[in-house]
Amino acid sequence: MMLKKLQIIFKVLIIFLFSISLSVAELLKPNSNIKPIEVVEIQLIGLQKNDASYKDSGIEQTWNFAHPNNKKVTGPLVKFKAMIKGDTYQMMINHLSHTITQLGSGDNWAQFEVVILDKEKIYHKFNWQVEKYTIEGPLKDCWLTTMVSNPIPLGSSI
Repeated sequence: MMLKKLQIIFKVLIIFLFSISLSVAELLKPNSNIKPIEVVEIQLIGLQKNDASYKDSGIEQTWNFAHPNNKKVTGPLVKFKAMIKGDTYQMMINHLSHTITQLGSGDNWAQFEVVILDKEKIYHKFNWQVEKYTIEGPLKDCWLTTMVSNPIPLGSSI
């Protein structure tokens, strides 16, 4: 009986250690197999678990999927981090939950409504747009974020 308990504890410990190693995995990079809604989801999960792999890894994950034209306006990365941590977008960091609803799409663009429940239990709505990168190079045919609107507060969940 005691041996069975030890085996169960050992298995749980192995699974726990395996899950920790997965949470410290490398950040995802854009590739042409990632669908538009998946880009938004990857970015939101990163922001939701901002410090999971290391400090600000979620913001860096979001940066990885920003369109080069967007990076020209919001970058470099140090400036982007400050922008996300500023008053306008800070509610995205470590938010409690989010929903993504597709509003429209074309061959090279897709737009989504994103609703975030922040850690203060207040809902915020954003318009989030991604576009397919069409210029030759490593990002060709990858979906990347071109625009995230300012948040619209929707009120408390309580």
